[in-house]
Amino acid sequence: MLCILNNSTEPYFNLAAEEYFFNNFNENIFMLWRNSPAIIVGKHQNTLAEINYDYVKENNIKVVRRMTGGGAVFHDLGNINFTFIETGESEKLVDFRKYVQPILDILLKLGVNAKFEGRNDLTIDGKKFSGNAEHVYKNRILHHGTILFSAKMSDLTQALNVKDVKYTDKAVKSVRSRVTNVSEHLQAPLTVLEFINLVFNHILEMYEDAQIYEITDEDIQKINQLVENKYSTWEWNFGYSPEYNFSKSVRTEGGTLEVSMFVENGIIQRLRFYGDFFTHRDISEIEEAFVSIQHREDQVKQVLSHFNLDDFFFNINQNDILSAMF
Repeated sequence: MLCILNNSTEPYFNLAAEEYFFNNFNENIFMLWRNSPAIIVGKHQNTLAEINYDYVKENNIKVVRRMTGGGAVFHDLGNINFTFIETGESEKLVDFRKYVQPILDILLKLGVNAKFEGRNDLTIDGKKFSGNAEHVYKNRILHHGTILFSAKMSDLTQALNVKDVKYTDKAVKSVRSRVTNVSEHLQAPLTVLEFINLVFNHILEMYEDAQIYEITDEDIQKINQLVENKYSTWEWNFGYSPEYNFSKSVRTEGGTLEVSMFVENGIIQRLRFYGDFFTHRDISEIEEAFVSIQHREDQVKQVLSHFNLDDFFFNINQNDILSAMF
């Protein structure tokens, strides 16, 4: 078992590192890591339907899609992530209890009444502090989980609090749970770094073949290539989302403006403006200009820059339209 204490807090890098070690190493691996503020969405989710877009934008929170399924989660430096990568018999690989048991053992030793509940959650007094997900390919499994240790709960709530937007799609939806921080239940205080060391040392003692592995310069170079080609791209983090219908209504000085659109692979296929606003000329010209454009803010701004909106809308500006489209 190669044990990695990954000191990077860069979300793109850390998600790419998981895929890199999964695909390029034969050894079993355990890795501990943390992210600076980020939302990590499940592989099969519609990203925009899972995030508070305005809050994420205002607070420069990165959004990254992971290689496993499940729901969206918020990470910050008060959240600890653990990853197990192992090889085994394909029909016996999926075992959530096996990979969360070390975490339970540590907390029970610390006097915390932690439990494994449902399919993949760890709880304290009925409140969730750890969610887990798995990815299997042939005879190889990647299991990773979160540990809310001292996360900023207000940021977590705000970042995942989706505004009044209607999405119709077949994407996996996140189930919001009552959550808690481990630090609130400890009999004696520990810092997040002290707890990380407890977990890391426990794994080293638990596996007879455990050995510390330092990430090499060659590893970093290859991981960064994966960051550049995949994990930092709009195509993976947003465009990979399943097809969806989107509608949102906003109040403007010119009246109510509602945008309705159909998006496939992140590309707008149809868009219509509705509402009680007044127009100076036919707005279908603008609607048609959005077809085949990515549903992302910089692309939308570029389309709108080609039009003098005052020629089309009465008292509706670019910011109003942007607000209605995200």
